[in-house]
Amino acid sequence: MKKNKKGSQLKVLVKVMYYISRYKIWLAVTLIMAAFVVALTLYVPILVGRAIDNIIGPGEVAFDKILRVLVTVGISVGITSLAQWIMNMINNKIACEVVRDMREEAFRKVQKLPFSYLDSHPAGETVSRIITDVDVLSEGLLLGFTQLFTGVLTIIGTLLFMVYINVWITLVVVIMTPLSLVAASFIAKKTYLMFREQSETRSEQTALINEAINGQKTVQAFGQEEEILSKFDEINDRLEKTSLKATFFSSLTNPVTRFVNALVYAAVALAGAFAAVSGSITVGGLSCFLSYANQYTKPFNEISGVVAELQNALACAERILALIEEETEIPDSKDAVTEVPDGDIEFCNASFSYVPERPLITDCNFTVKPGQRVAIVGKTGCGKTTLINLLMRFYDVQSGEIRMGGVDIRNMTREALRDHVGMVLQETWLKNGTVRENLLMAKPDATDEEMIAAAKEAHAHGFISRLPNGYDTVIGSSSLSEGQRQLLCITRLMISPPPVLILDEATSSIDTRTEMKIQSAFARLMENRTSFIVAHRLSTIQNADLILVMDKGSIIEKGTHNELIKKGGMYASLSSAMGG
Repeated sequence: MKKNKKGSQLKVLVKVMYYISRYKIWLAVTLIMAAFVVALTLYVPILVGRAIDNIIGPGEVAFDKILRVLVTVGISVGITSLAQWIMNMINNKIACEVVRDMREEAFRKVQKLPFSYLDSHPAGETVSRIITDVDVLSEGLLLGFTQLFTGVLTIIGTLLFMVYINVWITLVVVIMTPLSLVAASFIAKKTYLMFREQSETRSEQTALINEAINGQKTVQAFGQEEEILSKFDEINDRLEKTSLKATFFSSLTNPVTRFVNALVYAAVALAGAFAAVSGSITVGGLSCFLSYANQYTKPFNEISGVVAELQNALACAERILALIEEETEIPDSKDAVTEVPDGDIEFCNASFSYVPERPLITDCNFTVKPGQRVAIVGKTGCGKTTLINLLMRFYDVQSGEIRMGGVDIRNMTREALRDHVGMVLQETWLKNGTVRENLLMAKPDATDEEMIAAAKEAHAHGFISRLPNGYDTVIGSSSLSEGQRQLLCITRLMISPPPVLILDEATSSIDTRTEMKIQSAFARLMENRTSFIVAHRLSTIQNADLILVMDKGSIIEKGTHNELIKKGGMYASLSSAMGG
C-alpha cells in the first residue's frame, strides 16, 4: 500500500513537472536568481567574520578595513534583495501560468467529456476540482518555487563553505543531518492521504451546496431544509476533522525539524569552541561557521514546511489531473461525413443501456420518412428521452445502427449531425448574457428583424419588450419565469430552424393559452421538416404522422392516433388518461 501511495505521488509530481517544463526559460532565470541569492547570502558571513577578525583587542580596531567590509556587506544585501524580488516575481508568473494551463485544459476536457461522466458526477464536484483544487495547487507551487530552489542551493553552498573552513566540524553537521530528514519524511508520509481526503470531502461539500442552491424552491416546498442542513452538518463535521488532522500533522513538521536543528547548532557550537581554544579556527572563523550552521539547518525547516504544503498541493493535483485525463467521447473519424444527407431516419436493431446489467433500449426498429411528425409516448422511464439522446449522439448505441439518409450517424461528424437537428428540451438552458446573445446562438448573423419575427412567432416578443432593456436585458438582472425561459429557447430554435426538429416536452412550463398559440407556430415550423415530439398532452401528439409507444425500452406499438385507438392497447389507455 505504501509503495502504491509513493508511486502515485511520484506520478502526480512528474505530471505537474511536465506543465512546469513548458516555461523552461523562466525556470532557468529563477534558478540563476536563486543561485545569486544563495551565493551572496553565504558571502555575507565571510565578510562579517573578517570584520570580527579586524577587532584584535582594546584600541586595536582596524576601522578602515571594517568600513570597507561593511560597504561590501551593504552592496551584497542590496543585490540579494533585488535578485530575491526578481525570483519571486518569476515564481509567481510560472505558478499562475501553470494554473491557467491546467484550468484551461480541465475546462476544455469538460466540453469533450461523454455524457456518461457528466451524468455520474455531481456538477459541484467538477467545479470544485477546476476552481478550489487548482487554487490549492497554485499556493503549493508558489511556496515550492520560492523556498525549494533557494533551500536546496543553500544546503549545498553552506556545506561547501563549511568544508572549506573546517572539515571536522562539518562532519558533525553532516552526521546529525539525517535526524531532520527522517523526522520530515515521517510526517510527510502521514499528511498526503489526509490532505487528499480533505480535498475529496471539500468537493463533496461544494457539490451539496450547489445542489441545494439550485433546488432551493423544491427543498422548501417539500420541507427538506432540516434534512439538507443535517447532511451539510455531517459533511462539514467530516471536513473539520480531516482538516484538523491534516493541519495537525503538517504543523508538526516545523517544530520537530527546528528541535533537531537546534541540537545540530549546539553540537557545532561545542565542537567549534574546542577548535577555537586549540587554535585550529579563529573567533571570526567560528562566528562565520556558526552562521553557516544556522543557515544550513534553516532550509530544512523551510523545505519541511514546503513538503507539507506540497502534500496538500499534490493531493489536489491528483484530482484535477484525473479530470484532465478522463477519456473523452469517441472522436469523429477522419473520413466522417460533414454534411448530413436528406432521407429516411432509421433505427436498425438499436440497443443501449446506461448500466450493462440493466438493458434499456433493446432491438429498436422503426423508420421515419422525411417531413413526418413522430410522437414518442410512454410511461416515465420507458426510454423516450434516451431515444432522443441516441439520435443526437449524446450517447452511442452499443449495437445496431441509427441512420440518416442511409448513413450511420456514427460515421458523421457530431457538428454536422447537430447542425442538422435542432431541439427544445423541458430543461431550459440560457447562458449568462443578454436576451439577444442567447437568441443569436442559433444564428449569430441574424438581423434584428429576423430575431424579432421569431420572437413574435414564439409569442415571446411581448414579455421581452417589457424587460428593462428589451432584447439587451442581461438575463439574471431581471427575474424570468420558467415559462419565459422556455419561450426564449423556442425563439432560439425558430430563428434558424434545421431540417430535423426535436421537441422534448418543449411547452411543459407554458400556460395552456400561450401553448395553444405556440402549437400553431410549431405546426408551421414543422411543415416539410422531420419532427420528433415527446409530450404528455394529447393535443400535441394526436396529429402526428407516426406515434411510437414505448414500454421498458421497447417500441410496443406504432401507428397513427386513430389506428392505435382502434387497437385498444397501451396507447388507448394513455390517450384515455390524457383526456382523449
